[in-house]
Amino acid sequence: MYHLFRTIRLAVKSLLLHKLRSGLTMLGIVFGVFSVIAMLAIGEGASKQAQEQVLLLGANNIIVVSKKPPEDSGSSGSGGSVLRYGLTHEDFLILDRTVPRLEGIVPVREVVLNVRNRDHEMNSRIVGCTTEYQEMNHLELSMGRFLSEQDLVNLTNVVVIASETAESLFPLENPLNKSVQIGNRAYRVIGVTKERTASAAIGGSLSGQDYNKDIYMPLDTFQSRINTKNIIVKRGQGAFSAVSVVYDQITLKIDHPKIVDEPEIIIATAEMVRETMDAKHAVARDVDVIVPLELLKQAEQLRNIFNVVLGSIAGISLLVGGIGIMNIMLATVTERTREIGVRRALGARRIDITQQFLIETIVLSGIGGLVGMGLGLTTPAAFEAIKYVVTNYILESGGATSEMTNMFLTMTPQIAIWSLPVAFGFSVLTGLVFGVYPARSAARLDPIEALRHE
Repeated sequence: MYHLFRTIRLAVKSLLLHKLRSGLTMLGIVFGVFSVIAMLAIGEGASKQAQEQVLLLGANNIIVVSKKPPEDSGSSGSGGSVLRYGLTHEDFLILDRTVPRLEGIVPVREVVLNVRNRDHEMNSRIVGCTTEYQEMNHLELSMGRFLSEQDLVNLTNVVVIASETAESLFPLENPLNKSVQIGNRAYRVIGVTKERTASAAIGGSLSGQDYNKDIYMPLDTFQSRINTKNIIVKRGQGAFSAVSVVYDQITLKIDHPKIVDEPEIIIATAEMVRETMDAKHAVARDVDVIVPLELLKQAEQLRNIFNVVLGSIAGISLLVGGIGIMNIMLATVTERTREIGVRRALGARRIDITQQFLIETIVLSGIGGLVGMGLGLTTPAAFEAIKYVVTNYILESGGATSEMTNMFLTMTPQIAIWSLPVAFGFSVLTGLVFGVYPARSAARLDPIEALRHE
């Protein structure tokens, strides 16, 4: 043990004789370890964000959505210029009666329309829904109440508005019991929802939803006031389009408390729903079934692939750092040829020379690994600083936003604890591997020739 301690002390002393060179050599390892930890943290953060958005859809839920049919399906020819497709009330009744272990079923119809309050107006998504919509979509109220069964039965002209809608239409007043104008009718505001994280788009079947600009009204009120005869007409510049859709989405909540232990029950139920909908919509192909639990499993698989890819890319930095260490250590062997000859003449064995140079490379890479770990731990703070600059200086000055920018601004890197020892271990291993050749080269020097070296 004393011999090892003395060798380590000698290695540190040798490295300190050339501080700048040792520091520059360590940079490859430092940035290699830092990039491994940082990239895995970013990958973990992106994966967690994706999983959270999927979980917001409900692990116990099965979502059946209407989708615009393909051109060759023939769904648009039944009503002249009216495009008819998607879920019907008959579909709703079939699902309600046939799906086992059904805890709740929520039909939804939605459309984007212009909404006004005196001089203030905006385009908002009008959502016709039932009382269960609030719980299934994790909506919280900042004031007032949500829709009640009485509102649905009586077809009352009431609405619940989202946070951004309230700020846009009622910037200087309390919106409760005030009215908003949708089309030629006024609707009384009975509640305001709190801000909620937007959901991401899921493939081509479920579009991303910004719940903060919504207006919720009783489904029956929506169907009788806005979706008259299940047809919504949109007028544009010298033209109009008419769409006939009864429900845009039907969400089924399955009563299954052991979702983690028995996920196959949800999957089997979803397969039954798919078969039922395929049998009824085989020709039109205007319905799709989305299972958040399946999406969650896919997100977990993508995370593992993402971590492998990012870790491999970052590992290249460690490889470059290792090559730099080997290069410097070979130069060091040449510089210290006479020292090696003196040590051999005084009785040092080849194994002693090998150990000396190996320990120097391990100390070099180990210190670089520790510094790289320290930098890697600052990744979340550095990410927040970059987001602050982007938000307060670039976007506020008129910079354009994109889907990638929004994803960047809502993501927070998550340090994967396992990545710290793995990155450090690889840094030490890199030093060991790339230090073997220079160490053996030093040990093989002929003592007589080494003493003659100038």
